[in-house]
Amino acid sequence: MEAWKEAYLKLQNGSDVRGVALESAAGEAVNLTENIVRDIAMAFAEYLMEKKEDKVMRVGVGHDSRLSAQELKRGVINGLGRRGCRVYDCGLTSTPSMFMSTVLEGFEYDGAVMITASHLPPNRNGLKFFTRDGGLESSDIKEVLERAALISRMNYETEYHRAEDADLTGAYTEYLRNLICKEVNADDYDRPLEGLHIVIDASNGVSGYFKNVLEPLGASTKGSICMNPDGTFPVHVPNPENEKAMEALKKAVLAAKADLGVIFDTDGDRAAFVFADGEEVNKDGVIALMAAALSEKYPHTTVVTDSVTSDCLTEFLENRLKMKHHRFKRGYKNVINEAIRLNKEGIETHLAIETSGHGAVKENYFLDDGAYMSVVIISRLAVSLREGRRLEDLTAGLKKTAESREVRLRILAPDYKEYGRKILEDFRIFAEQEEKFHIAEPNYEGIRINFQDDEVKGWMLIRMSLHDPILPLNFEADREGGVAVIAERLRPFLERYTELRG
Repeated sequence: MEAWKEAYLKLQNGSDVRGVALESAAGEAVNLTENIVRDIAMAFAEYLMEKKEDKVMRVGVGHDSRLSAQELKRGVINGLGRRGCRVYDCGLTSTPSMFMSTVLEGFEYDGAVMITASHLPPNRNGLKFFTRDGGLESSDIKEVLERAALISRMNYETEYHRAEDADLTGAYTEYLRNLICKEVNADDYDRPLEGLHIVIDASNGVSGYFKNVLEPLGASTKGSICMNPDGTFPVHVPNPENEKAMEALKKAVLAAKADLGVIFDTDGDRAAFVFADGEEVNKDGVIALMAAALSEKYPHTTVVTDSVTSDCLTEFLENRLKMKHHRFKRGYKNVINEAIRLNKEGIETHLAIETSGHGAVKENYFLDDGAYMSVVIISRLAVSLREGRRLEDLTAGLKKTAESREVRLRILAPDYKEYGRKILEDFRIFAEQEEKFHIAEPNYEGIRINFQDDEVKGWMLIRMSLHDPILPLNFEADREGGVAVIAERLRPFLERYTELRG
């Protein structure tokens, strides 16, 4: 493949574009520049025009708090403008709001571009693309990048285009407030959160606006942290799965004596929570909480999750909530698309959610949106307190795993995908021959093994990373030391492979 084409295609990360936008101490080469982004934006405009001919495309552009945002935004605006689009600058805003710009009354753009790299290090950035049908799929991103590579060979002179300012965040804030008022349906309809105290951790990303959702409805957000946008992310990694991030929110909730804490990632499409007593609610916990909050409205629905969820979660969803748990592949688009597929097949599925905190509800366009998740949970908190119950009661039946661990093995082989595929193929044969290994079926990603013997009860999952030369291993056991027992059973198999490193 020609180097100029490969440079663009390497930017694909599933259904996103990701790259290095700033020099850093790590010495990574910058591969996402203003001009490269301009070419990609031109290609996206062409992609839109093919779907709607003879019409001026209206496209919104938003960004998170990353230091490279303004430079890349210039590239996006110039690329869209060069292809004749009418461009709207939505400024600092969330990824979910950019999708909503294609459907919200008064906006209804033909397309939207979000400049973000989620929780990745400060020198990274990327692009997400939307139409009113949702986010672009991996195949669409490949098509856009192939077009962009061809455009790059045309040596365009620099042109500068203007964008019209659009207050998307204000409109989305009002939309979320209205949802809470409707859901809580309090006697004082316009002040449904009166007396509630909710601490927000915006992770120095875009979600500081969320206080403007809550405060006009009567809630206090005193004691909130990391509310100012800062692309250096000075306090903690902007990731609801991160232990330090969750600990920071926990401390803030306890210090403020708040009723609830909510944490967002950089661009606001993920969330996790902390209860008033300091209990952290992420990973399996956030899935259980969302499912329980929706269980009265959607009884017996199927819940699609990623592959690394625990058996304790399955027991909670199926035995406690009487829902069906459908494990699928990791990757938020995989989980969401599987939920959409199940609905088309007549299997009622209202929630698609990952342990990462990406949660999407059918009633909300199957859009993964941390703010919408928070609206669901905060509304349920208000109703629970009105009825003399606690929010914590929703997940009271969720058992905690005694021990869990993830190990990520690096694959050094040049053709890492083939090497990883062969490992999984060999492992299935190995597991079939081992008396204490019970292969879980159905399983849609990697190979999951259950252990139910006198020495240990638990499970392990071996799979390929979605985009990297990594072989992740996930372990859970019902007692301390159980993971070591499972790992020791696995060791003779892994020692066969000289191109693996811990």
